[in-house]
Amino acid sequence: MIRKIDPDNRRVLKFPAVRPCESISPVILLNSLITLSNEITTFRTNFFPSQKKFSREVIRQMGILQIFFEEIRDHQSYFTKSLILCLSELHFALQKMQFLLQDCTREGSRLYILMKSQFVANQFRVLIGSVGIALDILQFNSLEICSEVKELVELLSQQAQKSKLEVGLTDQCAMERVILILNQFENEFEPEKGLIKRVLDYLGIHSWGDCNNEVKFLEEEMIKVEEEEREIPLISSLLGLMSYCRGVIFDTLDEQIINQSEAKLAGEMLNCLNPEDFRCPISLELMMDPVTISTGQTYDRASIEKWLNSGHLLCPKTGEKLESTELVPNSALKKIIQQFCSDNGISILKSARKSKELSRTVVSPSPASRVSMRFLAQFFAGRLHYGTDEQKNKAAYEIRLLTKSNIFNRSILIEVGNVAPLLDLLTSTHPNTQENAIAALLKLSKHSKGQKSIIQEGGLMLIISVLRRGMKVESRQIAAATIFYLSAVEKYRRLIGSTREAIPGLVDLIKDGTMCGKKNAIAAIFGLLLYHKNHERALEAGIIPTLVDLVTSIERSDLLADSLAILACLAEKIDGCIAILQTSTLPLIINFLKSSISKAGKEYCVSILSSLCTNGGPEVIAALAKEQAIMPSLYGLVTEGSAHASKKARMLINMLHKFNESSSSNLAAASKVHKERFVHAM
Repeated sequence: MIRKIDPDNRRVLKFPAVRPCESISPVILLNSLITLSNEITTFRTNFFPSQKKFSREVIRQMGILQIFFEEIRDHQSYFTKSLILCLSELHFALQKMQFLLQDCTREGSRLYILMKSQFVANQFRVLIGSVGIALDILQFNSLEICSEVKELVELLSQQAQKSKLEVGLTDQCAMERVILILNQFENEFEPEKGLIKRVLDYLGIHSWGDCNNEVKFLEEEMIKVEEEEREIPLISSLLGLMSYCRGVIFDTLDEQIINQSEAKLAGEMLNCLNPEDFRCPISLELMMDPVTISTGQTYDRASIEKWLNSGHLLCPKTGEKLESTELVPNSALKKIIQQFCSDNGISILKSARKSKELSRTVVSPSPASRVSMRFLAQFFAGRLHYGTDEQKNKAAYEIRLLTKSNIFNRSILIEVGNVAPLLDLLTSTHPNTQENAIAALLKLSKHSKGQKSIIQEGGLMLIISVLRRGMKVESRQIAAATIFYLSAVEKYRRLIGSTREAIPGLVDLIKDGTMCGKKNAIAAIFGLLLYHKNHERALEAGIIPTLVDLVTSIERSDLLADSLAILACLAEKIDGCIAILQTSTLPLIINFLKSSISKAGKEYCVSILSSLCTNGGPEVIAALAKEQAIMPSLYGLVTEGSAHASKKARMLINMLHKFNESSSSNLAAASKVHKERFVHAM
């Protein structure tokens, strides 16, 4: 009867209660009410940071109602229509009561609930009133329960209807202090720590862990806010305040919480390039279906199709004449955009909201949060320069958290000069400090300003040093991811590739790293291969035998597809083809094409085989022609693959048909010569 809803997945202060159906058995309804009232009374043991007066009143009333429900169950022999109607209305109200009490005691919601005190008070008043109205329809004289319980419930009904609960004086004072603090931030004045601590003490926020819970809750709420645009500035301001408190007010990290989240943070894989690169040059909206045209530029399919259908035959961005109007899906970029949306809570199904949600991380929605973030960034810069080892580690960890998915935070932290001292920490002899520093730099390298600052500050060699000799395997794999983001800039690709230890270090990580490390290293190498001279350096580092060993031993489809993508890229050049053929990889690629690997993996296999046939000559085509079992896969990609894969598959099919026709003609000619010689001999 009672719907079990995870409070962490429910939008706070939203109460999805449902009315009992008319056909529900009165006994089931009554038992459900007893369970509900019992669960509500257990909240008396919970800590209520605010709304204490309301919660005590509700819990007291639920205790009386629980006795009332149990009396009906034990003594009432007949359920009148008015009694069933009363119980149904009470069930609906008690569900909402339970949701409201869950929110008032929800982990991390203390500051938000305080600032919504007026709304919460109204909800308590309405729900208590609805209990009184539901009880008012009862004819108490007809109930077969003891007189003492009747009197209690009648009194409860009268009190509930007269209830005039208002925001408590102490809650009101605490709210006013928070508003004063936010106003000071908005006016670019840093509040006194004593004033902030008074608010934190009132709410029972006594440690870094408590404050971190508040930040996590507000971040989640920021993602969940949809149509309620008016809520965004408030949540943003509170998030800025609590982030500031976590960084400035609390000096000591909560080691237990750090240990719980360490593996998750260290296991982060690559997810996106510069988010501004995800916008279509025509619509300036996030690309949901990126396609590439003949000039090499990428657009969202809907935008470029509209452009072409209007009769334009020039590239909108470069002005070049289009050699073809074919649109080639950019599946790699599409996967990156989808991962970015997932990481940042952006719904890729609701395109009308996606740009708004992206922009919230680009520019903070509230002036108070912008200023508090700037004060916080300056505080970290000072700690990184002049703090103790422990303070430097904490500052690096805080930056790592703040820049996880917020572009605005990255920008501010870079502007005030946090990159240089973070680079200095890469030489730290403390493994955790080194890891936190390289992880913070990874997040900052997703921003174009961060990439520029890292290179200008001479950080490339330090990052490569961590890649090769990092004290923790997590630090090495994060360094590989950082190199990937730096390789998004063409001139940095050249610089990284020309640095002696960079590509060999990535190849070594593919050999002996974790799955996360292998994936990051593969992605970084793929980014570096966009510069043609890095092909030779990758071949010299032994990338092909390393990848061949990897694809023969792994089961993860994403890692297999990524490895095949690099082989496809290398196979486009003759040196790469020779190296691939020397490792006897051809049978392996053929088997992958015939097997049930992912669609992307099959498409990369076709691309590799097409390049090997083009660059490897007749011997490769002859070897491939013997494998008739690959033809169904090739025809399948012609009809169901991407435009690029379909084109490669058709090309490969034509090569094989021509080879077979040529072989048949040569065989027929040889047979004719042999016959003529036989006749002549006769």
